[in-house]
Amino acid sequence: MHEPPIQQIVCCMGQPVTGNPSQFMMERAFAAAHLDWRYLTLEIAPENLGDAVRGMRAMGFRGGNFTLPHKVAVIEHLDRLSEAAELMGAVNCVSIEEGTLIGENTDGKGFVESLRQITDPAGKRVALFGAGGAARAIAVELALAGTESITVINRTRERGESLVALLKERIEIPSEFILWDSEIEIPADADVVINGTSIGLGDQQARLPIVADSFDPRQVVADVVFNPVQTRFLQEATERGCKTLDGLGMLVNQGVIGFRIWTGVEPDRAVMREAIEEFLEV
Repeated sequence: MHEPPIQQIVCCMGQPVTGNPSQFMMERAFAAAHLDWRYLTLEIAPENLGDAVRGMRAMGFRGGNFTLPHKVAVIEHLDRLSEAAELMGAVNCVSIEEGTLIGENTDGKGFVESLRQITDPAGKRVALFGAGGAARAIAVELALAGTESITVINRTRERGESLVALLKERIEIPSEFILWDSEIEIPADADVVINGTSIGLGDQQARLPIVADSFDPRQVVADVVFNPVQTRFLQEATERGCKTLDGLGMLVNQGVIGFRIWTGVEPDRAVMREAIEEFLEV
């Protein structure tokens, strides 16, 4: 009599977790790859994070994703970090290899992998709106991918200047900060323009305070917001002849990277994209 296959488990830890599209996507991807794996969504209070991480190791989990508010706090409970996660100071993906907990950040990697479907970031000049967690991860990965320069445009000076200092001092890439205190024109020399903020999330009419006529048709314009898929930011760019990149690609590629890390198997991207679109009803 054959023993049944061992069910492997990865999880998503955050607070609160509602309507998690990643769980829907990952479960579909496991099934498509004929893997007897499960992706659990677990709501963990900050004061219980250490116990939860130790529990992952003790129960033989293969890894997990970490959402806010745990992306920074989880670091002290891990054994080592990837180069990118160390630079960002944040982790959203953990793998467990022979009891060793390894922290990675797939936010920026997912974006860069998605961007490469349209253009190679190497040698490009980037204008990045925002300096929060997603924007920071994207900036670091773009810098590591050989981007020529990055202009950070942010509403708070401290966070924007902090990101520019990181890029200049740790990765040695030309960078500058522009304070975003009113409607602003897109830098004319930018090859790639990115909304790295949450403006537009869940609101089709929300718009970035930018001069829409400052889009240049030669620019690639990307948004990290995945719901709605076509944000007003992308619509305005499309109307002015720009190539655009929606946030769904970043989300799917984050899942692809995590899937590879945990399983060592290349997942079916089409299945994952289809699952997300079904979840979001787009």
